[in-house]
Amino acid sequence: MTDLNALMQQAKQMQEQMQKAQQEAANTVHIGESGAGLVKIHMTGRHDVKQVELDDGLLGEDKDVIEDLIAAAVNDAVKKVEENNRDNLSGMAAGMNLPAGFKLPF
Repeated sequence: MTDLNALMQQAKQMQEQMQKAQQEAANTVHIGESGAGLVKIHMTGRHDVKQVELDDGLLGEDKDVIEDLIAAAVNDAVKKVEENNRDNLSGMAAGMNLPAGFKLPF
């Protein structure tokens, strides 16, 4: 019974850590870039775009070029958010004494 109680306590601690990590992710802003910094997308850990920066030199470019650069910057921001979230979750799981072969959904 003691092992079950210990496991339940670990699960509770992990849930609290997960909630804290989710809140921190919501407040953390990552910047995705494209075109050597001509386009910058500011995105939270919850994938909310907070700001889009376009270099003034882009305004004379074709619409297709600008759209491609925006898409690339969004994809870069998403990649950075996902990497950060994955790193935070794997670090959290490393501190847990999970049974051998136990996999978390990430």
